[in-house]
Amino acid sequence: MGEEDYYLELCERPVQFEKANPVNCVFFDEANKQVFAVRSGGATGVVVKGPEDRNPISFRMDDKGEVKCIKFSLENKILAVQRTSKTVVLPEKRTLKLLKSHNINVNWYMYCPESAVILLSTTVLENVLQPFYFRAGTMSKLPKFEIELPAAPKSTKLSLSERDIAMATIYGQLYVLFLRHHSRTSNSTGAEVVLYHLPREGACKKMHILKLNRTGKFALNVVDNLVVVHHQDTETSVIFDIKLRGEFDGTVTFHHPVLPARSIQPYQIPIAGPAAVTSQSPVPCKLYSSSWIVFQPDIIISASQVLSESDRAALPVIATVFDKLNHEYKKYLDAEQSYTMAAEAGQSRSNPLLKRPVRTQAVLDQSDVYTHVLSAFVEKKEMPHKFVIAVLMEYIRSLNQFQIAVQHYLHELVIKTLVQHNLFYMLHQFLQYHVLSDSKPLACLLLSLESFYPPAHQLSLDMLKRLSTANDEIVEVLLSKHQVLAALRFIRGIGGHDNISARKFLDAAKQTEDNMLFYTIFRFFEQRNQRLRGSPNFTPGEHCEEHVAFFKQVFGDQALMRPTTF
Repeated sequence: MGEEDYYLELCERPVQFEKANPVNCVFFDEANKQVFAVRSGGATGVVVKGPEDRNPISFRMDDKGEVKCIKFSLENKILAVQRTSKTVVLPEKRTLKLLKSHNINVNWYMYCPESAVILLSTTVLENVLQPFYFRAGTMSKLPKFEIELPAAPKSTKLSLSERDIAMATIYGQLYVLFLRHHSRTSNSTGAEVVLYHLPREGACKKMHILKLNRTGKFALNVVDNLVVVHHQDTETSVIFDIKLRGEFDGTVTFHHPVLPARSIQPYQIPIAGPAAVTSQSPVPCKLYSSSWIVFQPDIIISASQVLSESDRAALPVIATVFDKLNHEYKKYLDAEQSYTMAAEAGQSRSNPLLKRPVRTQAVLDQSDVYTHVLSAFVEKKEMPHKFVIAVLMEYIRSLNQFQIAVQHYLHELVIKTLVQHNLFYMLHQFLQYHVLSDSKPLACLLLSLESFYPPAHQLSLDMLKRLSTANDEIVEVLLSKHQVLAALRFIRGIGGHDNISARKFLDAAKQTEDNMLFYTIFRFFEQRNQRLRGSPNFTPGEHCEEHVAFFKQVFGDQALMRPTTF
């Protein structure tokens, strides 16, 4: 294909930075379009690069702990560094001044630097959005609005995910873009992008719906007032123009792509470095990679591993092998599915030529590759761990390319390898941007990592909620992993702690063989009994006699709560 066959291209001079690793954290500032690489160890070294910066900004600062966020003000006059989740730090005093506060329960937030508007997600379903507008040191509260979630079965609880929302200025107006993976209408298939117009004054209003007519993983950009939707499965992008006439139903205007789906123009990453080094051939850029992270309006960051020269040479060969294996694997799966459907329809009796497909030696399924190849490969101590992770991700990439559902044990292998090398930052990014697919076994694995990496607990619960896991099932999962306090915190968070079985929690606490944990859980239920019934004692119907006896045995009769009278 010639250049005229592509609508989209990446810029000629990409911003290249050192990859994230245990001693180097990477941050992106959407306002200034700057990438910060923060290297710890002794004094903290910081390198700042932007698309228009010919010379990167480099400086050092005292190492006062982990950097959670770092940004420059406009024109790079003030540097702000956040080290804890609750730290609020006038330029002359090197601190911030609190001007105004609002008390709102916030699930997540999103900020649009171009329009100086912040969106706060509120309510249990996370779909009521509260905008605020910043101007000349003041903060104005705009009318809140609700994002319509797609229809769902009664047993399924949908919520609005941050990754499905974007803010962008289109033809001079601010819009909130919602990627709805399922249409609200039963006669429509595929995902759609809903555009809500957010004016400075007045209520937010749903204005446009962009019909994608396909499902899968999407990402949004806005380029030259055109909405670009990238589709990972087909490695193509489609373009919408809301200025063009669409189908108006009296409320909203429906739009279809203005041009057929096409890929971004193939791209070679230039080798950065001295002239002697740049004689090396450029590295092909993997388009629509699962490691891509998209920022508005037109930024794409590739978080993939940078490999050594020898590793880079080996990886395309490995990728080709994986693709050939999965090509045969996919053919076998399709044939088996066709046979099963025909057999269930009763065609096997009427068609004697219909035979179950035979699995040849060329067919290696995921369990074969996992057991005989990848499990042994990750144990090779002499192999650079970044290459090991790249190979694992390459196999997952290949499965996705052939639309083969990735089994959870492959994602678990990736996570265990990241944990083994303390690459928790990379693990967080893989989960945050859904490089690793959600599953209940994966959520359980994350729970077990809480002692090594505390944020894993919340990542696990978020994953279970995205999987529409029933609340009682989440509790069962937590208890099965001996996360008794976590289960109690969760059930209290949803207001169900007055109705839970004391015996179930006491059983789980006892099984941990942690007497102080048992004491804490036992005392909680004594206090619950006192609050609900006026006595701390358990009723016969709760069947907790065995646990009361155990409590007396370990802590003595005097440790039992006495009834409180008024």
